[in-house]
Amino acid sequence: MDHVDMHSDQEFRMLSEAVQAWYRYYELRPDEQASHVLCSAALEFFNEGYCTFDDVSTMLIGTYVGISATRVNAPTSKSVH
Repeated sequence: MDHVDMHSDQEFRMLSEAVQAWYRYYELRPDEQASHVLCSAALEFFNEGYCTFDDVSTMLIGTYVGISATRVNAPTSKSVH
């Protein structure tokens, strides 16, 4: 069974808020490509055990430093660990 099926609306809301925190931290407007990368990364971090807003937003901010880090050749969280 896919992990995505087991997440609650509250967990998805927290992940969305963590992505929004990334945009606020870097003072950027939401971008479709960046949002796709950040949402995928947030879900991956959650599945790796980062289960709070603070944990996920900190991991996003530290892993994806600015908009350029969300582009095609950006590192995945697996390559950072």
